[in-house]
Amino acid sequence: MPDVPHLPAPALPCSHELVLKVIPMPADCNANGDIFGGWVMAQVDLAGSVLPARYIRGRMATVAVNEFIFKQPVGVGDLLSFFAHITRIGNTSLTVEVEVYAERFADQGRHFKVTEARLTYVALDAEGRPQAIPRHAVVDGPI
Repeated sequence: MPDVPHLPAPALPCSHELVLKVIPMPADCNANGDIFGGWVMAQVDLAGSVLPARYIRGRMATVAVNEFIFKQPVGVGDLLSFFAHITRIGNTSLTVEVEVYAERFADQGRHFKVTEARLTYVALDAEGRPQAIPRHAVVDGPI
């Protein structure tokens, strides 16, 4: 994680890696004027797939959304930072924890958690069937 000296120590997860930053736009709003939860879920799925791709090194799919918690609404123009951490590596699948922090457009430099999720990805062969994660990736990987 890059050094962010202007933040208090516990503001961002130090055990997680920054994998995505994005700014939601007006087209991403729901009827209440907040960012649509489905849009946030799609971004979490993209962010969650970054670390498994290092291990699987090929085709993979989201096999489960084990937990998804919306803690606070996301607004247009918020800068969202997605942090991920692999929590489990199995024979054919990996489970990833994703935490999403927002900086309000008018209050930049102050982060707060808006979403957290746990997702599982499975390695797939060319026919779309589960396949073993390469053992060298697990032994030599960055966990």
